Amino acid sequence: MIDPTPNETEAMAFGGQMGGEYLEAIGKSDLATLSEEEWARFLDAVVTGYCDHLRALAAKDRNRLDAMAPEVPF
Repeated sequence: MIDPTPNETEAMAFGGQMGGEYLEAIGKSDLATLSEEEWARFLDAVVTGYCDHLRALAAKDRNRLDAMAPEVPF
């Protein structure tokens, strides 16, 4: 990703954390030793964690921006 936004950077860290938690849960740390199913689940944990966190941050930003916007007078 070129020039990630602060939200994307935070979401990447969160996705990485989710992938790490999955690896801890299965007791592995060497990605080369993962089976095809374990690899797919690892990727799912990373990508889902990234996407879910990015959506949550976007919703938080939207709520903040909406609260700052003055009402349109017409």
